Amino acid sequence: MGPLLTDLPISHSFLAVFQQCTARTFSSTFSTRQQQVDPKITQIVDQIGSLNLLETAALVDALKIKLNIKDIAMPVAAAAAPAGAPAAAAAAAPAEEKPAAKTEFVVKLEKFDAAAKAKIIKEIKALIPGANLVEAKKFVESVPKVIRENVPKEEAEKIKKTLEALGATVLLE
Repeated sequence: MGPLLTDLPISHSFLAVFQQCTARTFSSTFSTRQQQVDPKITQIVDQIGSLNLLETAALVDALKIKLNIKDIAMPVAAAAAPAGAPAAAAAAAPAEEKPAAKTEFVVKLEKFDAAAKAKIIKEIKALIPGANLVEAKKFVESVPKVIRENVPKEEAEKIKKTLEALGATVLLE
């Protein structure tokens, strides 16, 4: 068996492509700024570039501990917001808003009484545009299933009342 991926120098691993891409970008900008970069920094960059994956992971962990960096993903909105009072005001605003009353619903057939299956199939055929009797039967037999989406409250309640009167269990979501 050959060497493990983690034992290979970083230039031989799957990160080689990334390293080469960044090296090209870095070298093009580095050559123009080379006079400004401290030789100590250049030496550190060269040493880091020669590390294998395990050593790189250990370096990252050691830096996190030394610099007290926590493993927390920064939310995109919070990262983009300016620091200070405007960010605090923006965070407080959604907490004060009350949820808007739901006006559109999803009508879902959960289950039905087996004795009322034929009546429910006929009603589903009428509710689903362009559905024939076979499609309505397959629909009913594959419950739970969404009958309609984005239905106004009044219409959703009417559909629910009709189907429940026939022996079905309907959810409005």
